[in-house]
Amino acid sequence: MRSPSRSRQGENTRAAHLPQPAVPQQAPVGAPVWRTAAFAYAGAAEHAELTASGSASASGFADPVDNPSAVAFASGVAALEGALLDGPATAEAFPSGAAAVTGVLLACATSGAHVVAPAAAHGPLRAVLTGLLARFGVETTFAEPSEMAAAMRPTTRLVWAETLSEPGLAVPDLPALAELAHANGALLAVDSSRTTPVVCRPLEHGADLVVHDASGPLGGHGDAAGGVVVGGAHVMAVIRRVRVETGASLGPDDAFLLRRGLETLPLRVRRQCDTASVFAAALARHPAVRSVGYPGLPEHPGHDVARRLFDAGPEGTRFGGVVTVTPHGGLAAGQALVDAVRLALVAGTDGGVRTAVAHAATEIPGADPATVRFRIGLEDATDLVRDVGRALDTVARVTGRETGGPGGPGGGSVTGSATGSGGGSGAGPVPSVADSA
Repeated sequence: MRSPSRSRQGENTRAAHLPQPAVPQQAPVGAPVWRTAAFAYAGAAEHAELTASGSASASGFADPVDNPSAVAFASGVAALEGALLDGPATAEAFPSGAAAVTGVLLACATSGAHVVAPAAAHGPLRAVLTGLLARFGVETTFAEPSEMAAAMRPTTRLVWAETLSEPGLAVPDLPALAELAHANGALLAVDSSRTTPVVCRPLEHGADLVVHDASGPLGGHGDAAGGVVVGGAHVMAVIRRVRVETGASLGPDDAFLLRRGLETLPLRVRRQCDTASVFAAALARHPAVRSVGYPGLPEHPGHDVARRLFDAGPEGTRFGGVVTVTPHGGLAAGQALVDAVRLALVAGTDGGVRTAVAHAATEIPGADPATVRFRIGLEDATDLVRDVGRALDTVARVTGRETGGPGGPGGGSVTGSATGSGGGSGAGPVPSVADSA
């Protein structure tokens, strides 16, 4: 029954002031989506207090810069990245990985500052350093790992690293880089998008900031965009100020999906790492392949560093879910391999349910023109090995290098078995792609 006061109101007023449901006393099993851009305050004093503080807390949110769904996602990543730290880690959520990268660069590199970044830096990192920041008077040196120390200057304020740096999936010595940066008065920021805290937690190895493109493995389903930066409270205060001043707020729907992805992150990443290990070892034996890049292979130059820095579970050390394959035959062979694969999607994303494949030189400056990057999904290792083996045989026929791999003229052989979760429901013998011609 309507109250007398509501019955005397006009229809527009009644529609604008619909009854609000009470907040349940029981905690929801699933995190709710807070689909709102603003909050109503108890009065002028509370509004002034929260607006002046500009921070989200248990007592309230300052609009429009904070949303409970975004805060829940950011705090979840902070809990995973800072699990073994002595002090708490905090995080800020951004609307994209590019926004997160830009936020860190704007916070750490003011006019006249110098930044040291990986020589193979690409995407938003290189674009912002050579574009926006260069126009603001920030200088950048793109250096190989062996050149980092020589690249340091008195004005260096930031050293940037990636836990797995393309195109060769180089593994940086994070403790050594942190020592180098701090000795020169600089901060160390690490892009850990390809490894996630399931594989490596850079803050534990001396990094000041960790950056994620959350649309990759963190979200894990390719249905949400976002970014996140994690670090200690003293550094993150500056990151937050930049995020607020640039209006870089993550929307509630994307935040909800990304936080949900965190709940299954260990299960997905462990499987992807296990499958990638089987995949890399099998393809390394194919006669049409010149080289395979994967830190889990003993011959990889970063293998020992990865074993020291990356987490190990019952299945062994986790080396990530990205594998590069370089066939014989140059550019034509690399592009032909991408086109011949059937299971993987030709896409630039990574860490999703479905394996993604891309021609590396299309995105990465300096990449070998034949190199193809596989970002492993949740398929059975057996199926991926068989599919790419057939694709390599096709490439070999096109380039005049006949092989006897699976699906090729000589048929396939069985030389090993899938172990751990990489075999999945198809566990058992894995077709070798190394059958002799």
